[in-house]
Amino acid sequence: MAEYTVGLIVGSVSEPSLNRRFADALVRLTPETGLVVRDIPIAELPFYGAQYDKDFPTVGRAFKDAIEKVDGLLIVTPEYNRSIPGVLKNAIDWATRPAGHSSLTGKPTAVTGASKGVISTALAQNHLKAILVAQGAPLVGAPEVYIRITDDFFTEDGAIANEGTREFLTAFLQRLHELIRRWQ
Repeated sequence: MAEYTVGLIVGSVSEPSLNRRFADALVRLTPETGLVVRDIPIAELPFYGAQYDKDFPTVGRAFKDAIEKVDGLLIVTPEYNRSIPGVLKNAIDWATRPAGHSSLTGKPTAVTGASKGVISTALAQNHLKAILVAQGAPLVGAPEVYIRITDDFFTEDGAIANEGTREFLTAFLQRLHELIRRWQ
């Protein structure tokens, strides 16, 4: 099986972050999938503005470069007010600018998220996927992964406790691997 590098973007800068915990648990599943994960942080990005298009700051350039150097993306988003967090939208704005130089075009991407709520992050993921499709990012379409976190979701050491859930999420990550392979 070919090995691919995937950039992990967690759409939360909260401390503590439920979605960071979920992302870390996902990373533990990647040895079985042929994916190697690199974290791509978004917390230090300033608010995007067109004034940066002529001269990207170092942090903005480093963010775009990190996306361009990976084979695919795994985006883990919380849901804030029935949509994606502002910090994640800001990161997407940085990734897609200046106009005509989007780092997301043609970048195979998987989207997931976790919440304690019954519908999890379904609405946020829907908004995020609409943005990514508009930017030309090929997406893992199925399975859709809306994870509800309960008190017994994680083991003491942070792994996913339920074997069926681990298998489901491993299959999701394998779908990202397949999407990347098709786009190589």
